[in-house]
Amino acid sequence: MTMRGAAVRPLVRALRREPRHLVKLGLWSVLEAAPAFLIGLAVARSIEDGFARAEPLTGLAWLAALGLAWLVGAVAARQVVLAVAAVAEPFRDDLMTHVVEGALRVEGGRDSAAVARAGLQVELARDAFAAVVTTVRGFVFTVVSVVLGLATLAPETLVLVLPPFLAGLGLFLLSLPALARRQRAYLVADERLAEAMTEVAGGLRDIEACGLRERVAGRLGLRVGAQAAAARGVARVTAARTFALAAGGWLPVVLVLAGAPWLLERGVGAGVIVGTLAYVTQSLAPALGGLVQGLGVSGVRLAVSLGRILDMAPPAPEDRPRVRPPACDVRLDGVTFAYGPHSAPVVEGLDLVVPEGDHLAVVGPSGAGKSTLAALVSGLLRPGEGEVLVGGVPADRLDPAARVLIPQEAYVFRGTLLENLLYHAPSQEAGQDLTRVDAAVEAVGAARLVAELGGYGARVEPGALSAGQRQLVALVRAYLAPASLVILDEATCHLDPAAEARAEAAFARRGGTLIVIAHRLTSALRARRILLMDGTQVAVGTHDELVRNSPLYADLAGHWHPEPVS
Repeated sequence: MTMRGAAVRPLVRALRREPRHLVKLGLWSVLEAAPAFLIGLAVARSIEDGFARAEPLTGLAWLAALGLAWLVGAVAARQVVLAVAAVAEPFRDDLMTHVVEGALRVEGGRDSAAVARAGLQVELARDAFAAVVTTVRGFVFTVVSVVLGLATLAPETLVLVLPPFLAGLGLFLLSLPALARRQRAYLVADERLAEAMTEVAGGLRDIEACGLRERVAGRLGLRVGAQAAAARGVARVTAARTFALAAGGWLPVVLVLAGAPWLLERGVGAGVIVGTLAYVTQSLAPALGGLVQGLGVSGVRLAVSLGRILDMAPPAPEDRPRVRPPACDVRLDGVTFAYGPHSAPVVEGLDLVVPEGDHLAVVGPSGAGKSTLAALVSGLLRPGEGEVLVGGVPADRLDPAARVLIPQEAYVFRGTLLENLLYHAPSQEAGQDLTRVDAAVEAVGAARLVAELGGYGARVEPGALSAGQRQLVALVRAYLAPASLVILDEATCHLDPAAEARAEAAFARRGGTLIVIAHRLTSALRARRILLMDGTQVAVGTHDELVRNSPLYADLAGHWHPEPVS
C-alpha cells in the first residue's frame, strides 16, 4: 500500500464507522445552509416585489424570512459542531491505537520522547480532521445552496458566476499537493535543525575545548539555510491561494457588474442583480475563502500529521516471533537504561531475581526509576545494557498474553462494560458463562461499580468515568487475563486505601508473579519482598530488614502513618 493510501484509510474508516453521525451532520448542514440559499432570493424579492412597488410590508416580510433563516442556521451550527466532534473523536482513538501498537511492537523499544511526539501529532491530526470536515461540509452545502438560489432567481446569472468560481477552485485544488510537500519539507528541516541544536547544546564544552567552533557553526548554518529555503518554498506555493480567491471569489462580482446591461436586456431586474451580488459576496466568496483557509492550513496540517504518524509507527517485526514463556519468574542481569544518549541512567547495573509466584513491591522517591523498571519488565523498553528475562525469554519477545501491565492512568474504550472487562480474556463471546466475570468483579471489589453503570451490557463512555472507576475496570480486566505475570504500576493510586488493599489482596491470591509499583507504603507491607529504588542504588528485603539496613526506607517508614483500623 502506498503512503497516500495508508493515510487515506483512517479518514475513510472514521467517516464510515457511524453512518448515523453523517446523516445527522447532513441534516443539520441543510438547515445551517438555509441563509445561503435564501439571502439572494430574499434581497431580490424584497426589492422587486416590495420596496420597488411601494409595498414595504412585502419587502420587510422577505427580510424577516431571511432573519428567521439566520436564527435557524445559528441553532443548526451548534449541532454541526457536536456532530463533527462525534466523528472526530473515534478518528483520534484509531490514530492513538495505531501509535501505541507501533510502540509495543517496535524493534528495540520506543523512547518516551518519540511516543510523546507521536501523541502530539495525533492531537494535531484530530483537530485538523475536525476542521477539514467542518470546512468541506460547509463549502459543499453553501455552493449547492447558492447554485439552487441563482437558478431559482435567474438562471442567466450562472453563466457569469460559475466559470470564474470553478476556475479559482480548480487553481486552489491543483496547488494543494505542492503545498503539502513544501509544508512537510519545512517540518523535516525544522526538526533536523532542532536535533542539531540539541546535539550542540549537549557538547558545548567539548566543542570549545577541541576548537571546533567554526566547523560546528558551519554545519548549523547549513541547517538554518535549509530551513529558510523550505520556508520560502512554502511562501511561494501559498501565494497561489491569493490568486485562487481573487479569481473564484471576486472576479464573479466584476463579471456580474460588467454584464448588468446584458442581464437587463434579458429581462433581469435590478433587484435580481443586487440579489446575485448578495449571493456572491455574502455566501459564495466567504465559502471559497473558508475552503482556501481551511484546506490550505488544516488540510495540509492533517496530511503532514498523518504522514508523520505513519513514519513514526514502524512495521511489525517479521523475524522476532512472540514467545509464551514456560514460567513467569523475572530476572534482570546488569540492566542499565537511560532515556537518551546524553541522559544519566535511570537504572544502572541492576541485578534482580523475582521467583515465580513472588509478590514484590517496588518503592522509592519520585523519579527513582520505578515506572521505568515496570516498562523494562513488561518489554515496552529494552535495556541499553544487560538483559531482562521472563521465564528465560527476553521481555521484549514475550507473547502479550503472558504478561499484563496496568499503568497509573488506566485505559477504558467505548463499548459495553463486558467488552472492556473481557478485552484480554481468551474468549470474548457474548454468550459465555459469566461466572468467572462475577468472581473477578467480586474479588477486585468492583461489584458496586458494575451495578452503578447498569450491568455488563451498559455502554461505557470513558469521559464519564472517574479515574478510580477506570482503574477498577482495568483491574478486573487484568484479573481475567490469562497472564501469569501482572505488573501494577501505581494502578490503584486513585482508589481509597481500603479498595487498594482489597484489589492487591485479590491479585496476591490469584496466583502467578505479582509486581506492584507502590503508591502507598501499605502496598509494601502486604508484599513478600520489597525493592527499594533510589536512583541507581537499590536494596531488596522484607519490611523489617529494610527498616534495619536502609536509612532511606527507614525514613520513608518513619513518615508513614498507617490507616486506622475500623
